[in-house]
Amino acid sequence: MGDKTPDYGPLEIERTARLVEAARQGKDAYNDEFERVFPRKTLSDGYTDLAFGKLAAVVTYLEMLAPAPLPEGASTFDVRRVEKPDLCWYRELFRRVGEDWLWFSRLRMTDEELAAILHHAGVEVYALSAGGRDEGLLELDRRSPPDVELAFLGVTTAVLQRGAGRALMRVALEQAWRAGTKRFWVHTCSLDHPRALSFYIKAGFRPYKRAVEVFDDPRLTGDLPRTAARHIPLIA
Repeated sequence: MGDKTPDYGPLEIERTARLVEAARQGKDAYNDEFERVFPRKTLSDGYTDLAFGKLAAVVTYLEMLAPAPLPEGASTFDVRRVEKPDLCWYRELFRRVGEDWLWFSRLRMTDEELAAILHHAGVEVYALSAGGRDEGLLELDRRSPPDVELAFLGVTTAVLQRGAGRALMRVALEQAWRAGTKRFWVHTCSLDHPRALSFYIKAGFRPYKRAVEVFDDPRLTGDLPRTAARHIPLIA
């Protein structure tokens, strides 16, 4: 899943709502509305050079407008909600889950910034454990009702391809549609696990827009070790 989860203000929420409504009307309506909302941010066709030390990712946004069937099969994993998570615990699990996919946004936050999100009444954090250790992370963000964002979902390499992701998705779907939810959404990017996009589509999410994100390589800023994500060349 894509890493950055910004805090949206009223203007950003209004813009997103307009784009979502336009996307439901079709590609042409979405493109026209996008030009009105972001008239100076449209990339031209062709290649765009990046400055040294920068990375770019294609971000795909997906949404679900009604509850989807839960993933099939019983889970052998324990998933629990973590109330007001300890920041050190969260950062350690976040890093182990996301290091290979260059998750960095929460690692750059101060204690105050991170606590303001994780300890907010509208944010829910869940942990998946295996063998007595936490190996998966799920985070739901209800701060912009009636929408719910699947902010983070991921597992460590210790439980990959063992159904851990499906176990977390089952909890996500069960919890997201409580109390008047009308839209459940998520975004993922081209730096995430290569099966992340198909995983979300299979779970019932529908892609509705794309964006390009450019950011400082977190291995060069010190947020992640230079050995992280060896499959992505380090260019500086």
